[in-house]
Amino acid sequence: MAGAVLRGDHGGRAHLDDGGLPNGVTVFADEYPGVANLAPDLMGALRAAATEAGNDAIQFRVNSGWRSREHQNRLRRAAVAKYGSPEAAARWVATADTSAHVSGNAVDLGPDAAAWLSAHGAAYGLCQIYRNEPWHYELRPEAIEHGCPAMYPDPAHDQRMRQ
Repeated sequence: MAGAVLRGDHGGRAHLDDGGLPNGVTVFADEYPGVANLAPDLMGALRAAATEAGNDAIQFRVNSGWRSREHQNRLRRAAVAKYGSPEAAARWVATADTSAHVSGNAVDLGPDAAAWLSAHGAAYGLCQIYRNEPWHYELRPEAIEHGCPAMYPDPAHDQRMRQ
């Protein structure tokens, strides 16, 4: 795997043990910490949805799942450098203390899976959380009965990011 392009890197030099993933990894790839360390309820919902989406020839490819604190910190530093300030970076990258990726409660999916979930995800409790991140999904079990909640414009508007 040396020299391989890892997903979830975002310029932060991810390694497999930090949550980086090679291209093409699906939600069924337990051999990678970026998938295996996702919260069990999120994983169950993702796999159930992915199984049904497979009937439509859609694969749930994971660009980023669980991330170590160190990896999240690297992403944050890279975002501050790119966007010029912590406030501007907050629209795209959370701190390690607030990131749902660090806790294993978020997944960034490829475009086919994200498009499928935008139409069917609420039935599994899988919801897009941020309008500016159509790839970012989190588990909201109440969505099964009530539909997904309104999206935040971006992570900077999410109260969880202000802890």
